Amino acid sequence: MNKPVVKINRIYTDKAPATLGPYSQAIEVDGVIYISGQIAIEPNSGKILALDIEGQAEQCCKNIEAILHSCYMGIKSVVKTTCYLVDMADFQKFNAVYEQHFVSKPARSCVAVRSLPAGALCEIDAIAVK
Repeated sequence: MNKPVVKINRIYTDKAPATLGPYSQAIEVDGVIYISGQIAIEPNSGKILALDIEGQAEQCCKNIEAILHSCYMGIKSVVKTTCYLVDMADFQKFNAVYEQHFVSKPARSCVAVRSLPAGALCEIDAIAVK
């Protein structure tokens, strides 16, 4: 029995930060985009510029939007996110920014973590469908 060939497309845009390790910004498989976790690195400087949760959440969302735009997609195509917060006391402030971007209300998990790369306060990964 022949297995179907799965085409994997690695996605990269300079409008989102370069990865911090051996992984892709996103991968497309059969019309599904798997976006790696985005922290608040501003792509032009390569640094986290925002010091508060609101500013960092905003940059995370902008990074996801930039990756989606490179695939000719928008944020409304996101069907699932996972959000990571260093401090759950930031949950309401994080949500206030998140809901401005993810207006289609995708499925979501939100968990507390001990720490994130580069001292980030939050991280968001996403799955989108064409």
